[in-house]
Amino acid sequence: MALRVLQKRSALLAARCEELRAARVVVGAAIVRDGRLLAQQRSYPESHAGQWELPGGRVEPGEKPTDALVRECVEELGVPVAVGEQVGPDVPLKKDMVLRIYAASLVGGEPEALEHNAVRWLTADELPGVDWLPADRVLVPALQTLLN
Repeated sequence: MALRVLQKRSALLAARCEELRAARVVVGAAIVRDGRLLAQQRSYPESHAGQWELPGGRVEPGEKPTDALVRECVEELGVPVAVGEQVGPDVPLKKDMVLRIYAASLVGGEPEALEHNAVRWLTADELPGVDWLPADRVLVPALQTLLN
């Protein structure tokens, strides 16, 4: 009996892994400057207005995740970034979508809240107290490690 339960769970886990491998990717930028992380405050939808997130967005078909992140930072913040390594694990957002965060640094300019209410530079100690979107909150320990 226990063996059948384990086999069924194993099959379900394998199927979920396949779903996540084929999932669309949403990228986020962990932009660090002077030991601080840049966050932006959502203005919409109403259910998430006022909450904080990392800059980024959906990867378009045929686009590399790192290229999407550069594009999204220009669109949302008005600044170019250099993209580094992935930070933390992929975070499932929906059945067919995952959030992937990359370390990034500013190449030039000063970030502006072009599509959000505000931008803010946060220290590692401030990260846990911020009202993050749920998916970004999962990554707080990895973001603290990045800053430390």
